[in-house]
Amino acid sequence: MASHLKNVTLLTPDSGMQKGIDLAIDDAGTITAIGAALPPTPGAEQIDARGALCLPGLVNTHNHSPLMIVRGMIEDVSFAPAYTPGVPQGHWLSDEETLALARLGVMEMLCAGATTIVDYYRCPEALAQAAAEFGLRAQIGGRVMDMDSAALSEGRFVRDDALGEATLGAALAVQEKWDGKGRISTILAPHAPDSCSRQMFETMRDLAAKSGKQVHTHLSQSQMEVDQIRAREGLTPTEFLDDLGLLSPDLIAAHCIFMSDSDIARFGKAGAVLAHAPIGNASFGAAAPIKALHGAGATITLCTDTKSADMFEAMRMALATARWRAGMSFDFDAATVFDWATRGGAAALRGHGATGMLRVGDPADLVLLDADAPNLRPQIDGAGLLAHSASAGNVTDVMVGGDWLVRGHRPTRADMSEVVQTAQTVCDRLWQRARG
Repeated sequence: MASHLKNVTLLTPDSGMQKGIDLAIDDAGTITAIGAALPPTPGAEQIDARGALCLPGLVNTHNHSPLMIVRGMIEDVSFAPAYTPGVPQGHWLSDEETLALARLGVMEMLCAGATTIVDYYRCPEALAQAAAEFGLRAQIGGRVMDMDSAALSEGRFVRDDALGEATLGAALAVQEKWDGKGRISTILAPHAPDSCSRQMFETMRDLAAKSGKQVHTHLSQSQMEVDQIRAREGLTPTEFLDDLGLLSPDLIAAHCIFMSDSDIARFGKAGAVLAHAPIGNASFGAAAPIKALHGAGATITLCTDTKSADMFEAMRMALATARWRAGMSFDFDAATVFDWATRGGAAALRGHGATGMLRVGDPADLVLLDADAPNLRPQIDGAGLLAHSASAGNVTDVMVGGDWLVRGHRPTRADMSEVVQTAQTVCDRLWQRARG
């Protein structure tokens, strides 16, 4: 139904902070009016926000929701579970287990204020189902790879054509079934240069050209990846993707840490997109060269990559790591990372329907923060407050396309306690297997 939000403190990337604002939202979920003390919208639900900060829904550009199973356990061991023995592995998961974990991961992202997410992993059908159940905008892909996933965890790279066929088949099946269904769109997602052969990347390139889908992958995530691709291809991972013709604004690459100066220049010149994961990178002592990539022309977006769904923390860490790596540089500020987390992310991704903005004519994808939270005072510079002090725990309500998906910290389309307990049962079983 239509909604009339009264007395919000509106905070957007283009207009800064405005207090005492009303938003009128029609039955189609579109913002129809913005202003101070608007007349009540006939037939609309009247909601007094009590001055709560209201911001565009956050756009989280790279995740693998079932991987929340290793959170708090992988950070002291390694950079990624796929390359790490002794932790639950993706190829262990059944469809049912993947769905249970995906529900928990998607619910966490939604309740943390993400209204548009990118999610890809094994069993993509389960990812799409979880996202559809909660109602947010989601770009879903199947994690495609043709290197033996069991061998990867032992540091070995062994071609497995059967795995390649199976993961590619699952990715194409989810695209055919789910693309354009509700708020679900699809992507092409080869896992990484070292876990996919040249032939697999050529296949993904050709599919992208035919379908118009964007390609999402990991790039230069570890020195091991760089060494493996140099040995296999005689190129850096960035040079490898360029050689394939994949470097473009339709490439969304996560991490981009271990890049040479020439890699950075090449990536930036192509206008490729970085899904910056500062929290996960920092947990193993790494930081992407954001200042150099941005200066070279790359598009920067923000993601949490599953170890935390807190995009406010990601904004904060993006600033901290950029300043650490560039030497106390203040080229980037809170307004910059707020833009990366909203408008910039929405603009970089295609096919989802979000704008990352709150203007008349935009879909009503918005987040309300706790009006009484002490960490959200004083309200002087709204972007600075978000990036340096806010947290996911401040999110009270989330709307997507005019539909309330979170009210009072709780999802409206699922039993939060049931989702949590079901996922815990799956986690207990898989961790027992890993330790056994």
